[in-house]
Amino acid sequence: MLKKQVQGKRGACPFFAFARTEADKMSALYCLPNFIMNLTRKLAAEFIGTAFLLAVVVGSGIMGENLAGGNVALALLANTMATGAGLACLILSFGDISGAHFNPVVTLTEAFRGNLSWRESAFYISGQIAGAFFGVGLANLMFDLPVYFASTKIRVGSSQFLSEFVATFGLIMVIQTGIKFRPHLVFLMVAAYITAAYWFTASTSFANPAVTLARSVSDTFAGISPNNVPMFVVAQILGAFAATFVFGWLLKEEKENV
Repeated sequence: MLKKQVQGKRGACPFFAFARTEADKMSALYCLPNFIMNLTRKLAAEFIGTAFLLAVVVGSGIMGENLAGGNVALALLANTMATGAGLACLILSFGDISGAHFNPVVTLTEAFRGNLSWRESAFYISGQIAGAFFGVGLANLMFDLPVYFASTKIRVGSSQFLSEFVATFGLIMVIQTGIKFRPHLVFLMVAAYITAAYWFTASTSFANPAVTLARSVSDTFAGISPNNVPMFVVAQILGAFAATFVFGWLLKEEKENV
């Protein structure tokens, strides 16, 4: 999420180009262990970062609801502040290791733009989803709740679909414009945007398929009914790629006339 990824492109190592000559094969033997080690580090960063993100989202939702005395606005405010602050810290912590995606649609759009190989993106997404479920389970346990229990919170309707489309479109917009114009401030831009999107969208801005899937197994303030998950994920994917196409055009550098 934080920095533009260039690692893992085909041709960077003969392993990716399906080595054909003996020299390439020997070179691949040397670079393959480094590739595996680097990928392992990235996956660990995505797993840990996404786990902490979900622990923050779900845990702060539970705490906020417990302390708000039935005031939903106050509970949401507590949830929002914790999520924004936690997200900024996590991006700063893991940005230089994995890019701090923590989000399958961020990973997919980066792969589409050529900043990440499709092979790596598949591993990233697996790590993010696993980390998300781990983080939710951790949050539930910290508040003496079952590790996983299906949410009964209904989030359905065209307003919810539109909200997730807009929220995810905006997230990708902020990431891509931030990388282009203010790379050192992307962590703050993303955290501030998510904080705002909690309040201007009817869905409270999930904008993340891994987050959506994992929040379906916590029947708490931040939960979502499993039946509503597919609609959210579809809206998120559509919003992410709509933003990718729009800003791919908008941010395209014009070639100078010779």
